[in-house]
Amino acid sequence: MRTTLDLPEDLLKEAMELTHSKTKTGVIIVALEELIRKIKLSQLKKYKGKVDINVDMDRLRERKCRY
Repeated sequence: MRTTLDLPEDLLKEAMELTHSKTKTGVIIVALEELIRKIKLSQLKKYKGKVDINVDMDRLRERKCRY
């Protein structure tokens, strides 16, 4: 999708350097993915202590993989 944005050049340049992105599009994609990841993690934190999962970690470690 083509979109026109007015972005601060110094901010964009710094983001490109930090992410090692060669294109402006690449750095915008990384930024959007990180924003989405951050928000999803924040939403998951609401469930801390509210979900009771009865998992035997020793049993899980002993199971064989299907690969």
